[in-house]
Amino acid sequence: MKQLFYTISDEIFRQFPGYARGVVLAHDVKNGASSPELVALLREAEESLRARLDLETLNDHPRIKPWREAYRAFGAKPSEFRSSIEAMTRRVLRNDPLPSINALVDIGNVVSLRYLLPTGSHAIDVLTQDIALRHANGDEQFIPFGSQEVEHPLKGEVIFVEGDTVLTRRWTWRQSTHTLTLMETKDVEFNVDALPPFELGEVKAACEAVMGLVEHFCGGRLRYEILSEEHPSLCLTQ
Repeated sequence: MKQLFYTISDEIFRQFPGYARGVVLAHDVKNGASSPELVALLREAEESLRARLDLETLNDHPRIKPWREAYRAFGAKPSEFRSSIEAMTRRVLRNDPLPSINALVDIGNVVSLRYLLPTGSHAIDVLTQDIALRHANGDEQFIPFGSQEVEHPLKGEVIFVEGDTVLTRRWTWRQSTHTLTLMETKDVEFNVDALPPFELGEVKAACEAVMGLVEHFCGGRLRYEILSEEHPSLCLTQ
């Protein structure tokens, strides 16, 4: 892989002060179907979530409310476009089990539920350009998972991109087909997103949990960094 960089734009930090994104990088992993042990961890995480949250008060939960406010701030109605962590939590609280997709995807879901921090993965062995979290200018192209139709984000929307190819619309809302984590994925990055209020130790713990699970179930070479206003960029290929 040639040297590529991952950056969060200054404008994101100006609009959302205190935001941080943990980035776990995993190279030379062996992905595949989840083992019974990993599926059991996913079911345990679901049960734990049901024991400590309920739908009636979910909108005001300190791990959900900031995302609703952030979505509203960049023009997305939170009742229409739910952040990944809210959508996942609502599904679990409705007693609708999450499907087991593959080991790497399931690991992200386990950590999301444990820490209530959006944790999603992108294959990086398919990248040819730098990637970034930034506001959209509206000209970028997005092909959502399960579709062949090209969409364009709204100007000002928070998007995750490779050049002008959108990898995720509305921050954590919907992923494209381009960087889906597949059975054959060998290099992957996990994003662990945190909006205030949060303790930095929680983001670190979530990143370390991702690393521990990936090492246990998929092997590979692992490291993580936390992107913030003080440290907005990293090299994907170090």
